[in-house]
Amino acid sequence: MRLTQFSDIGLRVLMYLARSGERPRPVTVAEIATQFEIPVNHLVKVVGHLARSGWVLATRGRNGGIRLCVEASGLKIGSVLRELEGDTELVGCDSRGCSLRRSCKLREALKVGLGAFYGAMDRYTLADITDSRTGEQLARMHRSFLKKTPCGVAGPRMN
Repeated sequence: MRLTQFSDIGLRVLMYLARSGERPRPVTVAEIATQFEIPVNHLVKVVGHLARSGWVLATRGRNGGIRLCVEASGLKIGSVLRELEGDTELVGCDSRGCSLRRSCKLREALKVGLGAFYGAMDRYTLADITDSRTGEQLARMHRSFLKKTPCGVAGPRMN
């Protein structure tokens, strides 16, 4: 199993926002795009989805940007991945017209395995995965970015 690029970007955004601290200005899409070398057009789609999911507050305009609007300790990684990946099957037995689909045990085994994966991810919160060394690195990224830009502003707003 491999996560989609959409989910990968979504997790990075949430992690970055979780460690943004009490910054005077919100994080911008341009900042995250720069920090993680992510194309802005992909990032805008992901941030929009995160905002619709209620995890991120996105504000447009001159003083706009994005902020985490949930407690990192309450956001389970399994829930995030279910939302971003979609709770779909690992194989598309119905769409392929497979002759085994009515009696296949593989489909059921994969469904159990996917459930176990999401169950394991539910044991971790956003706070857990942004703790210790990861959190320290994220904090360094924030400080480094703010030092490079006047007033912590990264070019034109892309939110």
